Amino acid sequence: MGDLGALRERLHELGPVVVAFSGGADSAFLAWVAHSVLGQQGSMAVTAVSASLAPSELADCRSLAREWQLNYQEVESHEDARPEYRANGADRCWHCKDELMRCLAPLATSFAATYGSTDAQVVLGVNVDDLGDYRPGQEAARDAGALFPLVDARFTKADVRATSRSLGLRTWDKPAAACLASRVPYGTPVSLGTLDAVSQAEAGLHALGFRATRVRHYGDLARLELPLTELERALELREEVVRAVRRAGYRYVTLDLEGLRSGNLNAGLKASGVP
Repeated sequence: MGDLGALRERLHELGPVVVAFSGGADSAFLAWVAHSVLGQQGSMAVTAVSASLAPSELADCRSLAREWQLNYQEVESHEDARPEYRANGADRCWHCKDELMRCLAPLATSFAATYGSTDAQVVLGVNVDDLGDYRPGQEAARDAGALFPLVDARFTKADVRATSRSLGLRTWDKPAAACLASRVPYGTPVSLGTLDAVSQAEAGLHALGFRATRVRHYGDLARLELPLTELERALELREEVVRAVRRAGYRYVTLDLEGLRSGNLNAGLKASGVP
């Protein structure tokens, strides 16, 4: 069971901190708690802006920062400039998080100076449940010195949501929204055009009222993953759904009858022997 008191103590011990802030339930919760413990002088929430971050997610980061009066900054991330990232191998997330840490390190150094400290810790919203999946990005972040306070305080995803709800944070039930590159099967090159197509297709589905979506990219075919409870509605709105996805440039639109499964592309890696 996650311990909010232990999390507060851990952040106080670590301060000052720079929170990698994507706007998801985990990073938002961590940013809010860090701000409540350390204030604007001791905590900074930083969003890495790149083509892999959906515009709607960036807009929500900015909105949350205003609502919660966070010490907030944005930094440009250029993981798409790395050939290894664009190749989209099993280690793609490693290169993404390595680029993130490269961007955050200078901010942490300058922020520490304003705090009167020799260094500031970079902290990520990794929870206990995340440790059980194939996440090379975690390894890259840890190797670069990032810390995971939610893990230290034993927070699972359910704990994050339950505690966020008790604190009145509107992010408590926000659907998970991994980076757009996670929609592209491993081995298929990641391009700016591909990420834009995925982003536009998902935005079209959101406009139709589907909150939790994944548009898996297979060339000119889009495979839509929605919660099982939304499949019937998707069929009822079949023509609107097809139009929304085709506007993003896809020719074929399919609906996955197994429903939404976060990280399900990792199943192919496990079958091939990747941990």
